[in-house]
Amino acid sequence: GHYISVDTSYEGEKAVLSSPELYSEEWSCVRLIYQIAATSEPSPDPARLNLYLRQEGESFDRLLWSAKEPSDSWLIASLDLMNSTKKYKIILEGEMGQDKSASIAVFEIKITPGYCIECDFEENHLCGFVNRWNPNVNWFVGGGNIRNSQSILPKDHTLNSELGHYMYVDSVYVKHFQEVAQLISPKTTAPMSGCLSFYYQLKQESSIVFTVYLRDTSGFYEEIWKTESALSADWALAEVDFNAPYPMEVIFEVAFNSAKGGYVALDDISFSPVYCSNQTGMRTPFNPAEAGCNFEEDLCNFYQDHKDGPGWSRVKVKRNVYRAGDHTTGFGYYLLANTKFTSQPGYLGRLYGPTLPGNLQFCLRFFYALYGFFQMSGALAVYIFEENHVVQEKIWSVLDSPKGVWTQAEISFKKPMPCKVVFVSWCKSFWDCGLVALDDVSLSLGSCQAADVLLPNPGECTFEKDECVFTQKKRGRGSWHRRRGPTPTSYTGPKGDHTTGVGYYMYIEASNMVYGQRAYLVSRSLRGTSGKQCLTFFYHMYGAGTGLLSVYLKKEGDDEEIPLWRRTGEQSISWLRGLIEYESDRNYQIIFEAIRGVSMRSDTAIDDILFQAGPCLEVEEIQFSSGYPDSLNEIEY
Repeated sequence: GHYISVDTSYEGEKAVLSSPELYSEEWSCVRLIYQIAATSEPSPDPARLNLYLRQEGESFDRLLWSAKEPSDSWLIASLDLMNSTKKYKIILEGEMGQDKSASIAVFEIKITPGYCIECDFEENHLCGFVNRWNPNVNWFVGGGNIRNSQSILPKDHTLNSELGHYMYVDSVYVKHFQEVAQLISPKTTAPMSGCLSFYYQLKQESSIVFTVYLRDTSGFYEEIWKTESALSADWALAEVDFNAPYPMEVIFEVAFNSAKGGYVALDDISFSPVYCSNQTGMRTPFNPAEAGCNFEEDLCNFYQDHKDGPGWSRVKVKRNVYRAGDHTTGFGYYLLANTKFTSQPGYLGRLYGPTLPGNLQFCLRFFYALYGFFQMSGALAVYIFEENHVVQEKIWSVLDSPKGVWTQAEISFKKPMPCKVVFVSWCKSFWDCGLVALDDVSLSLGSCQAADVLLPNPGECTFEKDECVFTQKKRGRGSWHRRRGPTPTSYTGPKGDHTTGVGYYMYIEASNMVYGQRAYLVSRSLRGTSGKQCLTFFYHMYGAGTGLLSVYLKKEGDDEEIPLWRRTGEQSISWLRGLIEYESDRNYQIIFEAIRGVSMRSDTAIDDILFQAGPCLEVEEIQFSSGYPDSLNEIEY
């Protein structure tokens, strides 16, 4: 047969293969048979194969899958494509990296309706199901008129004939007590919940245990089904409720006790997005967004215990050059502990989150900032409160962080019982107490590490690894620099980045530039689309001599740059959020231009740029403004 492989004669370029325009209103599965061959020693910049989804109306492709592990045989990748009303294309991209001798090849790509986890075992790729090899007992393909086993079945279930195929495992070669054979499904790649069904036959002389497990990426097993009856001479249907909010594998496991155990056969695995029996009360899947809050409107689903008194207050700081505002926008609300001066010597603030279901892996992220603490020990801690309120477990506490910088914390946890997250801030004596600020609490399903494995959203740039889609346009000495931590000049520039507080941002170093000098950061050509687009970014303009920051849109074929947004002069000591709504049906570029102000104290910075299709959900009051408001240092409680 034929395969297609990446031409290696173009160094540093990417090979791109595009599908025709596709359309599927039903859920479908993309199967890719591929191989990456490389030399033995691992390279720091390995060859990589990426698969993107290019949806109609989006300026950026969405990365669905990426692989860089070399192998000496063909591998299969299975990717779920959720049903959508938009037309799309599938883009395959090969990057050669540094390894000159590597090769990337694709043997087959196939898009079939249905879920990747479904299989009738009639095709030789077995839908990406794999047997975990064991010296003695393994799952084999049966049927197809091959008499290759002592306990062969006359017919499969799919075709109901001897030509059809099924999977089976046999006890003939069992050597030890408790031998186990495992058949492992491809990993789910999109959230799904519903009913998993399959047909099986079981014949046993001595005890066989046939079990179905779910296994998540961190290796936790959860049993979801087990055989009840001892015998089923004909194909029996099994149905089990299945919930995979994050990537999971389904494992069919058979354990034998002796060589005279018998056999198990399996066929026609299928999935339906409705739970098996409607008696389960159609459990609505848990929505993690309900357990997050940016405190702009209220406390969302968080609450305080009145016994403690009001430990946490929702506050807002007007834009000023002394005290940082919130993390969400720079001029919104956040929570502050210990704001009320009371006659008591210390304080205790407990903020309870909503109830979370048990037996799910969670990733909790939030931002905190500390001001003026002498003793950090009780400043801020996170506890898990199990529903019976007997067990409290401390899962995080602040160690040390730069003063007054919004710093991100992330914690993975999984509890068997329903539980609550509690943010606790306390201190014993008034003189040790500083201020603890909390903002932008979010919860997602799956562990935090699993989220880091996925490559970043293509329309998002946090500058943590590189400059993403942006490049410098050099004119004279002015240039943007990527940096972490504070800028070298005092009383200007940020103390840390906006993404995590300890990451990278882009800024202009005013001491290397002259008054009025410009620095340009230009995006690569972005796909034009019909309809509105929304650009969000964070900017930092602190310093008495701050100049201008402008954003322009340049359409392909035009010489002029259309001004979209501008700020002049010192704005705030905080990172502020900028929002821009724009349209371009032709390919276009976005340009960030910073102009150095009258003095060295004009380090202007930007971070966390995000492009989104569709109109902006909020509107920024002023697109073009200069200077900062008069009421400089008010705090509203």
